[in-house]
Amino acid sequence: MIVKIEGLDCPNCARALEGEINKLSSVKNAKIEFVKSKLIFESNECTDEHALEDIIKLTKKIEPDVKIIAKSGKKDKKGKIKFVFDLILLILGIAIGFIIFFVQMPIWTFWTLYVLAVLMLGYKTYYKAVTQIFRGVVNENLLLTISVVGASIVGEHMEGLMVIALYSIGKIFESLAVNRSRKSIESLVKMQPEFAVIVTEKGEERVEPKDVEVGSTIIVRAGEKVALDGEIISGEISVDMQSLTGESVPVLLKEGDEILSGAIVLDGLVKIKTTKKYDESTIKKIMNLIENASQNKSKTETFISKITKWYTLGIVALAVIVWGIVWAVTKNIDVAVYRGLIFLVISCPCAFAISVPLTYFSGLGNASKRGILIKGSNYLDACSKLDTMVFDKTGTLTTGQFSIDHIESELAEEEIIFLASVGEQYSIHPLAKAIVSAYDKTLPKIEDFKEIAGEGIEFKFQDKNYFVGRKDKTLKSTVVEVYCEKDLLGRIYLSDTVKSSSKDACSELKKLGLKTVMLSGDNEESVRKVCEELDLDEWHAKLLPQEKYTFIERLKVEKKRVGYVGDGINDAPSLVLSDVGISMGVNGAPASVEASDIVLVDDDPKKIALAIKISKKTRKIVLQNIIFSAVIKVAFLSLGALGVTGMISAVFADVGVTLLAILNSMRALKEPARK
Repeated sequence: MIVKIEGLDCPNCARALEGEINKLSSVKNAKIEFVKSKLIFESNECTDEHALEDIIKLTKKIEPDVKIIAKSGKKDKKGKIKFVFDLILLILGIAIGFIIFFVQMPIWTFWTLYVLAVLMLGYKTYYKAVTQIFRGVVNENLLLTISVVGASIVGEHMEGLMVIALYSIGKIFESLAVNRSRKSIESLVKMQPEFAVIVTEKGEERVEPKDVEVGSTIIVRAGEKVALDGEIISGEISVDMQSLTGESVPVLLKEGDEILSGAIVLDGLVKIKTTKKYDESTIKKIMNLIENASQNKSKTETFISKITKWYTLGIVALAVIVWGIVWAVTKNIDVAVYRGLIFLVISCPCAFAISVPLTYFSGLGNASKRGILIKGSNYLDACSKLDTMVFDKTGTLTTGQFSIDHIESELAEEEIIFLASVGEQYSIHPLAKAIVSAYDKTLPKIEDFKEIAGEGIEFKFQDKNYFVGRKDKTLKSTVVEVYCEKDLLGRIYLSDTVKSSSKDACSELKKLGLKTVMLSGDNEESVRKVCEELDLDEWHAKLLPQEKYTFIERLKVEKKRVGYVGDGINDAPSLVLSDVGISMGVNGAPASVEASDIVLVDDDPKKIALAIKISKKTRKIVLQNIIFSAVIKVAFLSLGALGVTGMISAVFADVGVTLLAILNSMRALKEPARK
C-alpha cells in the first residue's frame, strides 16, 4: 500500500520513523521515500486498513506534526495554520530573548521568560528527543536538547537560546527548500491524463483512460491531454510534447501519424485510434518508472544512508572524549562541557542525509522532463562512468521503417509478399512490419508459429512447412528469404534510412570521450554504409543475438564500462549484460524496455549524450555536497574542541552547510550546459 506523508521535512526523522513502523507486528517491509513524501508498506497477517491504523497511531506519538494521508487528493487543511502558528512562536521567542538580555529584571523574571522563550523556540525538538530516546533512537533532536540544557547549566544562556533559535530558523528554510524541490519533481506526475473521450454508438462518452480498449476511437480537443497511444485517423493538429521529450517547439501531426499519450493538443480537434492499453502506453510507462526509480539506489546513496545511522552515536562518544580531554587539560568542568556541547551542535548529519538523495532524485527528475527515463540512481551513476557505447542498427540508429526495393522470385510479386506476410504477421521486427504493410488484405491464421531470434520464422500453412527469414548469410543486402520446405521461393529486398539525429548523437558521444561501436545482424554492405555515414569507430555485421552478447562479454572482461542501445527482443540479453542498457520507448519491444536501465521516450539517440551529461553533472554535485559538508564540519569540530569557535558559530555552520547543500542539490534539476 502507498500513502502520502505531510509535514515530514527531516531525513533523520524519516529514517527513525521508518525503523519504528517496521517494528509493528501488523506491518512488514515499510519504506519511507523522503523526497517524494510517500510511505510504502505491506500488511502482515492483517488488512492494509488495520496496518495503516497502527501506523497512524504510532506516527502521532513520535511525530505529532506528521500526517498520514491514505486517500489520494486529500489535503491537510491544518498544515498552513500550524506553519503560521510555529512562525508566530518563533518570532515571539526571539523577541522575548532580546528583552531578557537587554532589559534589567529580577532573577525569577529572567528565568521565567528564559524558560518560556526556550520552550517556544524548540518545544517540538525537546518532545521528539524525549519520546525517541525511550525507543532507543538517538538523533539531532537529542543533540540539540542536550546542547540547550547544557548551555543553560554552565551559564551560557544567550548561546543556549541562540542555538535553538538558529536551528528552528534553519529548519524552516530547509523545509521550504525541500518542498520547492519536491514540487519541481512532483510536477512530472501532472502529465498523467485524467480522462479520455471515446466515440460510441450513442455519441461521446468521458471515461477513465484505463477503461479504453485497444482499437477504440477517442477524441482530443485543444487544451486536452492525449490519454492513450494511437494513430491519428482524422484531423491535423499541433501538439506540445515538452512533458515527454523536453522539446518546447510544437510538433505538427496529421492523419496516419503516431501520437503519444501525455502530449497536449494545442489547436483543433483530432480523432485517434488507440493502439495500446493504458497500462502499456507511454505516459503510464513514464509514471511507473518515476514511481519506482528511488528503489534502485546508487552505492553512494546507500552508503550515506547506512553511515548516518551510526554517525550521531559516534559524535556523542567523541563529545564525551573531548569533554574528558579538555577537563583534564584545563581543570575547568564548565569549559569542558561547553566544548563538548559544540561537538553536539555541529554534528547533525542533515547536510549528508538530505542532499545526497535529493541530488539524485533531482537528476532523475531532470532526465525525465527531457524524455529520458532512468530506472534508479545506481544507473544514473553508472551512466557517468561509461567509456564505450554499443549500438544495434535497425530501429536504433536507423528509422526501422523499411520499404520493399525489389523482389526476386519465379512467383508473382503479390503471391510471394502474401506468403511472407502470412508468416510475419505476428512478428514485431521492422522488416516484418514493412512486408505485412505491403499486403493490404486480410491474412489467414497459421499453425505452429515459431520465431527464431536472429534467423526468422517457421510456420505451417495449408499442410506445408514454410520459413521466412534469412538462411544465406553471404548476401550483401537487407533481404528476407521465403522457403517452402527446403525450396527457395524468392527473396524480398528492403532498404532502411538513418535517423536524422543519429549523426549528432554519435558526434556528441565522441566529444564526451566514448568509443562508438555498432553490432548488427544485417549484411556487411548495409552496416558498413551506415557506419561510414555516422563515422563510428567500429562495426560488426551478420551477428546473431548470442554473438552480440559474447561481444559485450568480451568488452567487460577488458574492464570496459559498456552501454548498449537496442530496441528489439533479440537485444534483451545484451541490454541486461551491459553496465547500462538503453532502449527505445516508442518502437521498442516490451522485452527490451523491461530489460533496459534507461528508456528514451521519443526514440531519439541524441538523448543518450544528454543522459550522460546529466549523470556527470549529478554525480559532480553529489561529490561537491559530501566534500563541502565534511570539510566544514571537521573544521568546526576541530576549532570548537580547541576553543577557537563558540556554539553560535557551530550552529551557523551546521544550518548554513545544510541549506547550501540543499540549494546546490537543486541545480541537478537544470539542464547541463551545452559545450
